[in-house]
Amino acid sequence: MRVLDTLLSGLREVCAFFPEVRQWRPDNILMADVGMAAFSLFFMQSESFLSHQRRMECGRNASNCKALFGIETIPSDNHIRDLLDPVPPERLEPCFEQALEQMRQNGGLQHFERLGGRVLVALDGSEYFSSEKRGCPRCLTRKRCNGKTENYHTLLAVTLVAPGHNRVLPLMPEFIAPRDGAEKQDCERNAAKRWMERHGGRMSALRPVYLGDPPGKCG
Repeated sequence: MRVLDTLLSGLREVCAFFPEVRQWRPDNILMADVGMAAFSLFFMQSESFLSHQRRMECGRNASNCKALFGIETIPSDNHIRDLLDPVPPERLEPCFEQALEQMRQNGGLQHFERLGGRVLVALDGSEYFSSEKRGCPRCLTRKRCNGKTENYHTLLAVTLVAPGHNRVLPLMPEFIAPRDGAEKQDCERNAAKRWMERHGGRMSALRPVYLGDPPGKCG
């Protein structure tokens, strides 16, 4: 439980410094509460954002929200979307680094060691949004056989894995999105190169073996 408390405290601290888009704050809702309320949805494994929000607002999950996540004021779902949408995903990078460090300090990485003390790092593209009606400037696009253009979002998921171990440790992902000045769309191969440039040096002490699909063409 001590490790969990440390990780949750670290996440709350990161959320507290998210960029503020409100000109003023009449509701006194802290950015830390907004970030933790969004995280609680996934932590509690709720199937619906709206139903989870309603349970919190009517008090059914209020005690958990305060005890586990330190949420003082429960924000509405609109508050959460409006305030978190502009936050760059890179703001959460310290949380992934802290999780890896906690695993190292508390001996958790030993369970992932294979091949004479090495760790296995899986890289895999994952699509998490697609629509023919909605899109944003960071959407990738593709033509469907019906002639319509589909907008979609995808990322390169990077995960510490081990055969025979039923747990994984997510590392900071790399988002695949349009790049300024690029003639072609971003792709999984380019995302893997960027991830290695940013994180490869720090991972070298773990003697990683990287696992992934054969590189495909960039579109």
